[in-house]
Amino acid sequence: MLRKLLIGTALASGLAFAAHAADVKEVQMLHWWTSGGEAAALNVLKGDLAKEGYAWKDVPVAGGGGDAAMTALKAMVAAGNYPTASQMLGYTVLDYAAAGVMGDLTETAKKEGWDKSVPAALQKFSVYEGKWVAAPVNVHSVNWLWINKAVMDKIGGTEPKTFDDFVALLDKAKAAGVIPLALGGQNWQEATMFDSVVLSTGGPEFYKKAFNDLDDASLKSDTMKKSFDNLAKLVTYVDPNFSGRDWNLATAMVIKGDALVQVMGDWAKGEFHAANKTPGTDFLCYRFPGTDGSVIYNSDMFGMFNVPDDRKAAQIALATATLSKSFQSAFNVVKGSVPARTDVPDTDFDACGKKGIADLKAANEGGTLFGSLAQGYGAPPAVANAYKDVVSKFVHGQIKTSDEAVTELVKAIDDAK
Repeated sequence: MLRKLLIGTALASGLAFAAHAADVKEVQMLHWWTSGGEAAALNVLKGDLAKEGYAWKDVPVAGGGGDAAMTALKAMVAAGNYPTASQMLGYTVLDYAAAGVMGDLTETAKKEGWDKSVPAALQKFSVYEGKWVAAPVNVHSVNWLWINKAVMDKIGGTEPKTFDDFVALLDKAKAAGVIPLALGGQNWQEATMFDSVVLSTGGPEFYKKAFNDLDDASLKSDTMKKSFDNLAKLVTYVDPNFSGRDWNLATAMVIKGDALVQVMGDWAKGEFHAANKTPGTDFLCYRFPGTDGSVIYNSDMFGMFNVPDDRKAAQIALATATLSKSFQSAFNVVKGSVPARTDVPDTDFDACGKKGIADLKAANEGGTLFGSLAQGYGAPPAVANAYKDVVSKFVHGQIKTSDEAVTELVKAIDDAK
């Protein structure tokens, strides 16, 4: 579908920008980083490029999951109006590469040694048919709890190690008159939480079979039914106004102490950082109960398009800056994620960041690093969208029982394949 839409646009793009005689000293970036923590992180890159004389042209599209941004990107590319780069998630990079509209960063990658420093899990999505087409910016993981420490102390809570422990903790918050669980009722947020629930309920091998291998028996199993039952239990601790809430507003509820906990990827830590909050003092970061030792990841990547020659110098400058060790450290300290290179020291990272870096290394070496289905790394976009749709319908009561949810999930994934 994407290939049909984009066919012939490379020529159109070339004609659209052929009038430029000299190199264009401007980086055009399409992204969905519009929250406070995200914008602060992006400013690190803008500053690095400004030192090299490159102006920055933002093409921001609000929306935490990136769906609106990808719709905007599709329209831009179909019109031959390629940005220098676009924030993308894994399978989307490969889709555009297959459509023949991505640039080639291989020479820069060889010069900078990316193949030795970027984990193989990320290279799977940033290299297409032997060519580097994207620069990985970071590694996020989604199986985290973010807890307000003052509320935790008030209710006498301790780190939950099992799902039952977590439910008991939420009950304590409820009894104390605090919203137990901050959630934004958008399909990508609900599915992101369900990623963690499935890993907790079924364990690492089950998660991989169900959400990376799309194994039919796992998808229709009693374990998946139990996972939906556990999700339904968590939803009972959400406030009635959650529908449609943006993720960063849910994070703000925890920062302010209006809610005890949020289940969210570590981009949430960027919001705590932007609010000048300190881990261990103001907030706590724990792995989702029952998932310690495993990492469900996604990675923001800057997909690089096949821009005209006069814009390629800006693109190479952007790619080089993105994977420099100094940027990888400075950006990810602010963003909440961990570096996309394994050779960046953890010196400047806080306690949560150090844990994230150590967990990624251990999961990468131990075979427990899994792509997030909700975040575009578990399966292609059509499957991920089908998954998010079913989970959201279940959360909002349009699918009534866990038996029905399993049936709908299997059907939706089969149809999307």
